[in-house]
Amino acid sequence: MMDNFRIDEIARRLFESVPPALRTVQKDLETNFRAVLRASLGKLDLVTRDEFDTQTRVLERTRARLAELEARLQALEGAPTPPAATVPPEPSKSN
Repeated sequence: MMDNFRIDEIARRLFESVPPALRTVQKDLETNFRAVLRASLGKLDLVTRDEFDTQTRVLERTRARLAELEARLQALEGAPTPPAATVPPEPSKSN
């Protein structure tokens, strides 16, 4: 989830966009902006950039290992190795 610093920064920017005449209720507006942002962002299924990057690296290693195992299997079976990017077509569904 977004850290409090970013939420506070977004709330501050929203507050700055409010006309000066309405800024007299600054504390209430800031509190309401933060509450709305936290509630809205809390409903989203977000991950941090570090978590995303970690999972990307795991996926890359998994794909490399899969390609290696496919090549070994093909060698053991004596069949030619198919291109790595080839995806078999889905069977057609006939009614």
